Amino acid sequence: MTAPEPHLLTAAPLRGPRLDLEPLRLDHAPEMAEALADPALHAFIGGAPLPEPALRARYARLLAGPPEPRTAAWCNWVLRLRETGAAVGTVQATVTDGAAEIAWVLATPWQGRGLAREAAVALADWLRAQGVPRLVAHVHPEHHASAAVARAAGLAPTEAFEDGERRWEWRRGADG
Repeated sequence: MTAPEPHLLTAAPLRGPRLDLEPLRLDHAPEMAEALADPALHAFIGGAPLPEPALRARYARLLAGPPEPRTAAWCNWVLRLRETGAAVGTVQATVTDGAAEIAWVLATPWQGRGLAREAAVALADWLRAQGVPRLVAHVHPEHHASAAVARAAGLAPTEAFEDGERRWEWRRGADG
C-alpha cells in the first residue's frame, strides 16, 4: 500500500463503541472551551486552557489548514459521548508524506473510562486504513495513562525524546 498524498486526507466522521469522532467545526469552540477548562489538563503539556474566543481562533487556524497544504494535512476531531451527546475531548493527526503525528486530549471528568483509548484506536485504525505508513505520538515520561493510550493504539516507545517527551511509533510492516 502506498502512502496517501497528505493534501487528499480530510477528517471523516469516525465511530467507536461509545464515541462519535466528529470532524472539527468552528461551532465546537464554546462547548470545547468549557470541556477543556481544567488547568490540570496542562500538567504534562504546559500552557493553560483557552477561553472560547481564543479557542475559536485556534480552530479557525486549524480548519484553514497548514501553510504548505500540498505537503501536510491537519485532521482534527471532537469526541462526543454518544449516550449523552457531551463533548469530552479531541484527537488530531498531522499527516505528512511519511507519517502522521497523533495526539489526544480527554476532559478531566471523563478520564479513566477508556475513552481516550477508544478514540486513539479509532484514529490510528483510520490512518492505517488510509495507507499512512508510520504513526508517531509524543508522551511525557510521567504520563502513564497517555502511554497506555499510545500502546493501545499500537505504538511502541522509542529511545528518542523531543522537548522532554518520549516518541512512540508504529510502522507499517513492523507489527507483524
